[in-house]
Amino acid sequence: MELIKDMLEGLLVAMAPINIMWVTIGGFLGTVIGMLPGLGPATGVALLLPMTFTMGPVGALITMAGVYYGAMYGGSRASILINTPGDGAAVAATFDGYPMTLNGRAESALAISAIASFIGGTLATIAMMLVSVPVARLALKFGPAEYFLLFVFALSATAALGEGDRIKGFLSLIFGLMISTIGIDGQTGVKRFTFGILEFESGIDFLVIIIAVFAVGEVFKSFKHIKEGTKKVQTKFGRIWITREDWKRSLMPILRSAPLGFFIGALPGAGGTMAALMSYTNEKQFSKHPEEFGKGAIEGLAAPESANNAASVGAMIPMLTLGIPGSGTTAVMMGALLMLGLQPGPLLFQQQSKIVWGLIMSMFIGNIILAIINIPLAGLLVRVLAVPPKILYPIIMGLAFVGVYAISYSVMDFYILIAFGVIGYFLSKAEVPMTPFILAVIVGNSMEQSFRRALKLSDGSAGIFFRSPLAIILVLLIILSIFYPMFRDYYVKKKKAAV
Repeated sequence: MELIKDMLEGLLVAMAPINIMWVTIGGFLGTVIGMLPGLGPATGVALLLPMTFTMGPVGALITMAGVYYGAMYGGSRASILINTPGDGAAVAATFDGYPMTLNGRAESALAISAIASFIGGTLATIAMMLVSVPVARLALKFGPAEYFLLFVFALSATAALGEGDRIKGFLSLIFGLMISTIGIDGQTGVKRFTFGILEFESGIDFLVIIIAVFAVGEVFKSFKHIKEGTKKVQTKFGRIWITREDWKRSLMPILRSAPLGFFIGALPGAGGTMAALMSYTNEKQFSKHPEEFGKGAIEGLAAPESANNAASVGAMIPMLTLGIPGSGTTAVMMGALLMLGLQPGPLLFQQQSKIVWGLIMSMFIGNIILAIINIPLAGLLVRVLAVPPKILYPIIMGLAFVGVYAISYSVMDFYILIAFGVIGYFLSKAEVPMTPFILAVIVGNSMEQSFRRALKLSDGSAGIFFRSPLAIILVLLIILSIFYPMFRDYYVKKKKAAV
């Protein structure tokens, strides 16, 4: 009964005209941002951050979430039409989406992409309703030691299980932890790594770093393409819909991929890219016609589209219930929540239940709105793909500078923005994953304080990190997150050698 009451209260919040407007704006912006190659949801949410301060917590959360899962809808548009994924999660959509366009089936590809995204997102939202409260209740049993171990697990899993070189992932993580220690120590009042700069005494604002890395860094990375023209995009379509045969072939792949995407999305560091690729591989194994995959098989597009939307919803579970972001985008969202005075974690469900349930119920409305935007208006939306980079990137830079200044009205933040934009550019060029860095910057201080509080409670004994069953489980998960990828790689190499 309590769950039903929370759902009804959340529905009333989500149905408020102002919040329907915010979810529509967020979903539309997310779709457009997702379509533009190289940007992706994290960049979109980062650019939106300064504007959320005037919306209030509910409007801010609903809008950012709309941008996030809206970008999952939009990311596949460029994949299908010009073979250029909008972001990593849309890579799998190129495998069969673009061949469908070459085969004269762009309308069916655009339609099944939106339909699969709608079903995957809706099923994942239902799962979120059922899972969130039990996870939040479990988290109430966490003390300082358990929270420290939880932070370590999230960071180690993000660095080890994420994409790219694991050593680079851990280096990125360490760099983020170093940045999080700048400023006055909260327990002793000692200045740390401020180098005599007054503005550094309060630490470097993680929102500035987020905007620098995701927005400015992406612009720097794209400078060499600034003079290039855009690919010719099909803008005239017939009826955007699918046949009964398409539906029969796609239904089960969509239903199988949604739970898989939701589960992978909830794992720190896994994200939509892994969910989409795994679902594609699974469907190829399940298919009666595996030889059609890569040549325009509609189920090869439907499965990853369902999975990556479900993953975007799943990534919000650890952020809301544990205060641990499940992806780079939710790390940015968590930063915004902290700036708005909300502490993500189990108490959020008790103290701010209307906000949380308003967000969850808004996802149902958002998915309906996005399905409407992405099917009838697809022909209009894809014109965005023809925007020249020389117009797009200066606009992004302008928004980044205005947004950073709006956070604290400090000119010093401009220098930090440029500095970390350059750092983000070189890290990207070196293929260093950014999610561990951003996550470490956000949770580093909380992790340090939890560690020190735990040691104070135990009079300096490290045994406190092994006393409770929860702590032991978390230690085992940390060990598993570090060593599992090594065993997995060894197994894959051994299997390939045997073949």
